[in-house]
Amino acid sequence: MGECKKRPFVSSSRVAVDTFAGRIHVEWDPDAAVTPLGQLPFFIEFLKVSGLYDAFVADCPLSYSSPNAPNVRDILGTLILSVLAGHKRYAHITTIRSDRVNPELLGMTGVASEDSARRALSQFDEAEAIDWLDGHLAASTRPVLGLAPWVLDTDNTVKPLYGKQEGAEKSYNPKKPGRPSHAYHSYFMGNTRLALGVEVEPGNQHTGKHVAVGLWKLLDTMPCHLWPIFIRGDSAFGSETIMHEAEERNIHYLTKLKLTSNVKKAINRLIEHGEWVDAGHGFRGAETTIQLLGWTKRRRIIVLKRLIQGEVLITDKQLNLAFVETEDGIRKYEYQVLVTSMQDEILTIAQHYRDRGDSENCFDELKNQWGWGGFTTKDLQRCRIISRLVALVYNWWSLYTRLLNPDKRHEAITSRPLMLESVGRKTSHSGQTTVTITSSHAKASVIQAAIQVLTRFFKELAHTAEQLGIAEKVELIARKAYSKMLPVLPPENGIKLLPAAG
Repeated sequence: MGECKKRPFVSSSRVAVDTFAGRIHVEWDPDAAVTPLGQLPFFIEFLKVSGLYDAFVADCPLSYSSPNAPNVRDILGTLILSVLAGHKRYAHITTIRSDRVNPELLGMTGVASEDSARRALSQFDEAEAIDWLDGHLAASTRPVLGLAPWVLDTDNTVKPLYGKQEGAEKSYNPKKPGRPSHAYHSYFMGNTRLALGVEVEPGNQHTGKHVAVGLWKLLDTMPCHLWPIFIRGDSAFGSETIMHEAEERNIHYLTKLKLTSNVKKAINRLIEHGEWVDAGHGFRGAETTIQLLGWTKRRRIIVLKRLIQGEVLITDKQLNLAFVETEDGIRKYEYQVLVTSMQDEILTIAQHYRDRGDSENCFDELKNQWGWGGFTTKDLQRCRIISRLVALVYNWWSLYTRLLNPDKRHEAITSRPLMLESVGRKTSHSGQTTVTITSSHAKASVIQAAIQVLTRFFKELAHTAEQLGIAEKVELIARKAYSKMLPVLPPENGIKLLPAAG
C-alpha cells in the first residue's frame, strides 16, 4: 500500500466523536512532519559523531545495477529504524513509513518497503555480508575490550520456528519440546552486555563443541592483547575438547560440570573429608582435583553446596539435589560443581560464576525485546545477516544509553519509552529546522537534563577528536560510558581525554 500511486478515497478528514467530555472533532493529517520516535535525533548524533554509521554504510557490500532499485542507504536505514523500534517481523517495517522526521535525519531519501528490505538481504553474498557485519561488531566492541580486564561469556540459545525454514531441526528445545528450531551461538563481553558475535546454525547444532567453533574463530581474529582473562560457560563447555583447547591457547576457563556418577563420588569424598569454607550467597565451598573419563589430566574442581529451606518440588532435570544425614535428621542441599584453570580462592571463583547470570539477561533481551526472536526467512543466509545486524544496533544502543546513565543498565523495555519514544514535530522557518518533543514519560525531565549534558559532550567530542579515527572515538565514548563500572586503565596511545562532565 505504501507504494500505491492512488491514495484510498476518504470522504472527509474530520469526524465528530462523542466522549465523556463532550463532542470533539478528530482530523487526520497524513502529511504532517511528525514522528513517534521523537528523541531519536540524539541517538543519530551519537552515530554521526562517532563515525560508526557512515563507516557502516560505506563498507556495505550491497550494490544495485538497476536505476529503479532502492538506495542502499535507504535499505540500511530502514532496517536500523525497524530494529530500534523493537520490530520482530519484516511486515512491521510498514509502521516506519509514517515517520516524516527521522529517515531524513539519517540521510535517507525514503523508507524502503518490507519487500525491498527482505529482497535486499537475499542479494548479499553471505560471506561478504558476514565479514562486513563482524567487522563492525568488532569496531563497536574492541575499543571497549582494551579498557580493562574482561570476561568472555558464551552460550547457546534456542529460537523456535513455525514453518519449513532451512536449518529447522528438532533437537534440544526446553520451552517447546519437539518444535524445530535454530541455534544461536552467542558471545558477550561479561557485565557490559556488549555482543561480540553470533552464529545462527541448525537447531541440532547446540552443544558446546558446536558453539566452540565460533568461539575460537572469534578469538583468532582478535589481537592477543585484547583476549579475555578467562572464558565462562555452562555445563556444555565442561568437556575435554574445549578445556584442552583453552589450555593450549593459555586462556583460563570457568565452567560448570554435570553431576555424573564420578562427579557425585567426588562430592561424597568432600562431604566426608573436605574443608568447607564460605563461598558467599549462602553457599559453602570445598575443592579437590579429579580426572574424569576422557580427560587427559587432572583438573581443579570446586564444589558448592547450599542448604535448601522448606519443601522442594523437583520438576527440572537441571536441579540436582543430594541428601545428607545430620544430627537433626535429613537436610537437603543444592550442589554445583565448577571446573576451572584459575587459582583464585573459592569465594572469588564462586562469585565469578554467579556473575555469569547477567549474560542470561542478554539472551532474554535480544530474543524478546530486540529481533533475535523474529525476522525469520526460509533461508539461513538472511537469518545470519539480520542476527548480526540486530546485535550491532544493540551494541550501539547500549553504548548510547550508558552515556546517558552510566550508573545503570537499561533494558530496551525501559530505555525505549524513556530515551526514544515521544512525539516529535518538525517545523522549518527562515532556513532553521526545529524538532519539538513531547514526552509523556514520568521521568521526562530527568532524561531531558541528561540529554542536554550529553549533547555538550558530543560537541566537545566532535571538536576535540576531529582528527581521530573511529576506534579512538569509540574508546573515548566507552571511557565515559563505563567510567563508573569498569576499572578503566589509563590511555596508552596518547588520546586526548575530554573534560569530565560537570
